[in-house]
Amino acid sequence: MRILITAGGTSEKIDEVRAITNHSSGKLGAEIARAFLSYPVTIDYVTTAAAVKPPTAENLMLHTITSTADLLSVLTNLLQTQTYDAVIHSMAVSDFTPEVSISQEVFLTALNDELEKQPQRLMDKERLQQIFQNLATTEKKISSQTEQLFLVLKQTPKVIQTIKKIQPDTLLVGFKLLVGVTKEELLQVAQENIKKNHADYVLANDLENITATQHIGYLVDANGHTQKAETKPAIAEMIASTLLKRMEERK
Repeated sequence: MRILITAGGTSEKIDEVRAITNHSSGKLGAEIARAFLSYPVTIDYVTTAAAVKPPTAENLMLHTITSTADLLSVLTNLLQTQTYDAVIHSMAVSDFTPEVSISQEVFLTALNDELEKQPQRLMDKERLQQIFQNLATTEKKISSQTEQLFLVLKQTPKVIQTIKKIQPDTLLVGFKLLVGVTKEELLQVAQENIKKNHADYVLANDLENITATQHIGYLVDANGHTQKAETKPAIAEMIASTLLKRMEERK
């Protein structure tokens, strides 16, 4: 059996020394890998340099990425060259990446130049987009002397939606993190994510229920069946045992 696990959080470059990232540590993904390592399973583990890593093992191959674009490239290659019984996509993927990163001075100069060309024309979406396209070459290092840093962010691809397109028969586990919602809302959003991403399971959790010693998570399947665990190791065991059982049933 072979599985693919993603873990950690992507980082999107602003310039050569700055980036936008998130708070994902990769601890849960490492625990999930650890739970599988005692079984005869080959693991491709996609993560970031800063994330917590699982124990080294002969049956675990590490693939390091940085950005969402890197992740999509590596995942696509793995999915096209290997066949996976399951894909566990726990990585926190950036929803946006910088399209333009400029200092206040550069932005004001470009804006004033454009207004001077057609002073009677109102600034609209198309005109503003043209300014951004003209500024799309990101500065190598934006000066720290600027009072304000202007970032224009664009959406990143929905990486999880490519998984079933390439391997429709793999068991897919997605993850959904919300903040300060009811259990009912959390489980409802999990069901919506299952349908949207063609996943088999979603691990739904609320940031307010995650501490150093506690991590409450609900593993929801397409039929609405729900399992609960209250620590990262317990969540990992819940996911591993559920998937291993499904894999055995498929043989």
